[in-house]
Amino acid sequence: MKISIGITDPNRQTVALELSKILADETVLYIKTKNAHWNIEGADFFDKHKFFETQFGQLDEIIDSIAERIRSIGHYAPATLKSYLGLTHLTEASSEKNDSHGFIKELLEDHESIIIVLREHIKSFTSVLHDAGSSDFVTGLMETHEKMAWFLRAHLVG
Repeated sequence: MKISIGITDPNRQTVALELSKILADETVLYIKTKNAHWNIEGADFFDKHKFFETQFGQLDEIIDSIAERIRSIGHYAPATLKSYLGLTHLTEASSEKNDSHGFIKELLEDHESIIIVLREHIKSFTSVLHDAGSSDFVTGLMETHEKMAWFLRAHLVG
């Protein structure tokens, strides 16, 4: 059935592709956060284990909302690890030690990288692609990542 929501087919295709890249980034970050949750070691194990659990729970909700946004504009969301690795701009985990400082530093860098990508899409989704809904959607994602990054950053002080 033809979708008629006030966004041209080519623009919907472009938005879906960019959202798919964001979905891939979020999925890689989710896996990296799970890795930190599972493999954290040190005197602060329990505290950080729970902290990472909270963060991957938030990322799980983000992932679902992005896939649903892609579907709501008439496209299929990618759903294979191979497709995510081909779409993401993030790298897989590279921490040599399983301590909280290393995990938190790496996850913070990824959140900040995602924030920059999201910020770049806000204007183009509205101005160029005429999709204010997706612009608003990525603004909300950016705000969530800013708060998650703040929480990570707070652990690195002192």
